[in-house]
Amino acid sequence: MDLEVKPQAQQAFDALLKALREGKLRSGTYFSMPTLVEELGFPIAAIREATKRAETQSLIKILPKRGITVMDAGPEITRLCMDMRATLDKEGARRLLAQAPRPDFTALREGHEDLLNRAKMNMTRLLPPEALRVDLSLHDTLAGGLENPLLKQCYEENRNRISIIQNSRPFLQDRIVPAMEEHLQIIDALIAQDTAGTVAAIDHHLIQTLRWWGL
Repeated sequence: MDLEVKPQAQQAFDALLKALREGKLRSGTYFSMPTLVEELGFPIAAIREATKRAETQSLIKILPKRGITVMDAGPEITRLCMDMRATLDKEGARRLLAQAPRPDFTALREGHEDLLNRAKMNMTRLLPPEALRVDLSLHDTLAGGLENPLLKQCYEENRNRISIIQNSRPFLQDRIVPAMEEHLQIIDALIAQDTAGTVAAIDHHLIQTLRWWGL
């Protein structure tokens, strides 16, 4: 059976998202449409559709007859995006803990413990990119508990905005250990089925993240 081929505009949007997430298109930078065509490898009509869709998610701003600028990752938008993530995290956690049977967070915890131990030993320079993957594993798990396609869409769009922010504020090696410890506090509260403790741990993680970024 042939695999379904996505429409070209969707492919262009996926390529645009990938470039934003990977930091190829960085916060506050300007790109002309011809530059985006060359960078992403799609016709200008597909790029125009992709940029219109990205603008509705506040990932970029279209400058008529000029090009686009990537979302500014300044203090205000950073606070708003991180607050939104924490809010969705908390609701996702509440719903996860109300499920029957009880979700298994063992693998999630083991992944965090492994990264934490290696970070403490300063084993590799590749830890910051891996830390982002492990970091997202917790937030994605919590979002999975939302069980509402509209809420999940809000999470995905905000996740894209946060990736732009993270590319402008690198995940430094010194932040990995405390971040993983904060995540483990959240996971341990989930395992204990402690809803109030989970919510408090998520709030603490938000405060510490903003403080690390000087916000």
